[in-house]
Amino acid sequence: MPPRPFLDKAWPEGVLRFVLDSVGSTNAHALSEAPAMAGPAWFLGLEQTAGRGRRARAWSSPRGNFHGTLLLFPKERPDQVALRSFAAALALRDALVSVTGLPEAFSLKWPNDVLLNGSKLAGILLEATSAGTGVQALAIGIGVNLMAHPDQSVMEEGALPAVSLLSETGLRVAPEAFLAALAPAYARWEAVFTAQGFAPLRAAWLAHAAKLGETIRARTGKDTHHGVFDTIDSQGNLILMTATGRLEIPAAEVFF
Repeated sequence: MPPRPFLDKAWPEGVLRFVLDSVGSTNAHALSEAPAMAGPAWFLGLEQTAGRGRRARAWSSPRGNFHGTLLLFPKERPDQVALRSFAAALALRDALVSVTGLPEAFSLKWPNDVLLNGSKLAGILLEATSAGTGVQALAIGIGVNLMAHPDQSVMEEGALPAVSLLSETGLRVAPEAFLAALAPAYARWEAVFTAQGFAPLRAAWLAHAAKLGETIRARTGKDTHHGVFDTIDSQGNLILMTATGRLEIPAAEVFF
């Protein structure tokens, strides 16, 4: 599968680009290709037939939307590798601002969503293969509702409504054009993360965080916690100030 030629001068050096007409899951495909890869690569699926989100939920993947995965070979320990979800969120926001010119429209929802005018536009899913106690290959999967979005009737009860870039802004952005904005945006945040660690990503993410300082719900398994969204800590955990004190939450479903 040869990479498609790409001549944009902004494309990050040393990163390959593969465009697939149809693929089951870009994450699964990227990880299956990892043993034959010598470095990072983007995989863009123009159609995705078995897309999935967090907790193995189906992800609607019609043509015209963005379904892409960045394959990386990180060297950090697994808990640090996982912080790249914040790099992906920041890069997504940067790319969306660059193609729309609407910086105030986009916000970030913990742990892995990007919102447009307060509704869900995009999601991020990290998956990895292991080598001993470390990570062998990391797939950063990104889905963006560029042209279409799921109907609210198929969304989980209490979930934010979904929107598309087209429905909210009237702009038509093709998946390959969006990748041309996203790949260099991610490369910039990757460079910051590898050189300076998580602290600058944390500060930037909090600057665009949805509902920061407001009361939210966080569901962890069978338990639901209510509290004020205070911050995220140095490990990316959600920090809630509840009636019983400070609560650190490493993973949860968040509802507004």
